[in-house]
Amino acid sequence: MNRKEEIIYAALELASEYGLKSVSLSQIADKVGIRKPSLYNHFKSKEELVSSMYTFLREKAGTGVGITSQADAFPEDKSLAQILSDSISVYFRFLSDENMMKFFKVLYSERSISPVAAQIMLDETERMISLTKNLFYALVVHGKMKNENVDAAALSYAMTVHSLVDRQMDMITAGHSDAPAAAKLPKEITEYIQWFSEQMEA
Repeated sequence: MNRKEEIIYAALELASEYGLKSVSLSQIADKVGIRKPSLYNHFKSKEELVSSMYTFLREKAGTGVGITSQADAFPEDKSLAQILSDSISVYFRFLSDENMMKFFKVLYSERSISPVAAQIMLDETERMISLTKNLFYALVVHGKMKNENVDAAALSYAMTVHSLVDRQMDMITAGHSDAPAAAKLPKEITEYIQWFSEQMEA
């Protein structure tokens, strides 16, 4: 592990314990065992550190995570519901990574007061909408989905799934649910996918 990674993991541990806003660069430097000015050799500001943390943890949790739109992801024997479930399962495997889960819990708790946390959550939402649109157009091309209001369907689907993931995160934080299992989607998401597929299957 290099020094930059040490700083990221130290910041993550402190943020998950005290909250992002309460953690100072001095605290991070102390935890790593370096002087505060040395942090600036790696990150210009706390905001840059948090943004870099997001990029680094996302890559560590799995490159290319998200909704797939590759042509080979649509075998003939798979229904629309199965394809959509497989696609969202990829995202849940990403969320089930221990460090990614810690990071998202911090972001969810602070996005209303931290511009950098809000921007990361906004970027994540926009990524999900974009990938969903790509997926849906590919599903139309492969004859798996109706060619009706594809952009609106993708936006509606992505935002509903996003809201259900938000709900799941709130349940975890409130102690009503465990962290998402890599192989199992929450019942509410499975039921929504089934209903949506019945409306949109070609």
